[in-house]
Order: sequence, then structure tokens, then C-alpha cells
Amino acid sequence: MALKDDLTNEVGLVFRSGWTETTGRVVPTPSDVGLGNKATLLEQAVVFYADLDGSTNMVDKKKWEFSAEIYKAFLHCAAKIIKAESGDITAYDGDRIMAIFIGNNKHDRAVRAALRLRWAITNIIEPCMKEIYTTTDLSIKHTVGIDSSDLRAVRTGVRGDNDLVWVGSAANYAAKLNTLSSDFPTWITKAVYDGLSSNLKISNTQSVWEPRLWTAMNNMPIYCSTWHMGIS
Repeated sequence: MALKDDLTNEVGLVFRSGWTETTGRVVPTPSDVGLGNKATLLEQAVVFYADLDGSTNMVDKKKWEFSAEIYKAFLHCAAKIIKAESGDITAYDGDRIMAIFIGNNKHDRAVRAALRLRWAITNIIEPCMKEIYTTTDLSIKHTVGIDSSDLRAVRTGVRGDNDLVWVGSAANYAAKLNTLSSDFPTWITKAVYDGLSSNLKISNTQSVWEPRLWTAMNNMPIYCSTWHMGIS
């Protein structure tokens, strides 16, 4: 079959076929979701995106080995912290990592992961970097965006080369929050803030969060923080 005919047939099948949806109790892998118009629903899942800030400039100006080491250190710490908070890593994308939190205390666990990543960068990654690269002027900056919504996993691609896409506002907003200022490393939506325990809102009578209006998103209420949480 010619490529044009194959593409026409497959695209037509996508648009004509009905959808089958099941509710998931765990975060699925690609093999858990069928290749047809099938979706797995995760109810009110929490999506976590962490992203290095300024990585393009770093790659342009620093040796590739140095940039690779920063990437590896950042992603290693992020991944280990996510797993320690019982999150499921769903994607690595360059200097970015995506994770999903479901189940009990999911908002707290996702936010703790963000605050602990902030601590790890300041207290582990940067000191190790400066011990080896004593003359570097690099200050590692990052953002974490977190949102919560119903989320559907849909398998895309072709046989032997496919992955999941995550359809739901949380996946989009969490990623877009990474475009905001890294002067505040952690950004969360009101849905996440409202789901937090009080000890993650107030510390020693001080608010952990500063409210903002997200002007690019119709003045959507969001919250940002410079706080961190230690790791033992």
C-alpha cells in the first residue's frame, strides 16, 4: 500500500472510531493501553513538571561535558525525589521530567517533591559542581509546575514505536507554568493549593506561598514559592 493511502486509511479510522475508556487505579505504561481509540482515565491526577532554566544558553556557552553533567545531576535528583514521594515518572524530555501523582496525599507528595528538589539543587548539586568547577559562574535555576485535573492516557504512534500522551488540563498547565519566572522555583495552581495540608501552606506562622494572577491565562489564580524542604 502506498504511504498516502496508508495515512488516509489510518487517520480516517481514528476519526470514525468510537472511544473506549477505563478508569485506572495505577499510572499506566504504554503496554497497558490499547492502540485503538482507547483511553485510561486517572481521576484528579496531579501532574508535576520540572525544567532547567537557561539550559539553551548554558549549552551555547559551556563545554558539552559540563552541560551533560548538569543535566544528569538535575534529572537524577528529580527522579529520585519523585520516586521517594511515590510519584510515577512518565517522561524525560531533554532537561525536563514529567511525573504523575495519584492516591492519598497526592497534592502534598507532589509539592514536597518540588520543595525537596529546590533544596537538592542548592545543597547538593551546586556545591558538588563548584567543588569540581571552581571558577564557574553558573547558578543553576529551575522551575516546577504542578496542576491537578482528570487525566486520560492515550497511546499514540505506530506498532513497535509508540508512547502515551496525557490529555487533560493538568498536563498542559503544569508544563506552561515552567515558562514563569525561575525566581520562584515552584508554581502551583489553585486546585493544587486547595488540596494541600495546612503544614505545606504555613510554616512558623509564615505563608509558604505568594498568590499571583496568571495574566497569560485569563488571570487564573496561581501560587509561587521560594521555599525548600530538607532531605535527610
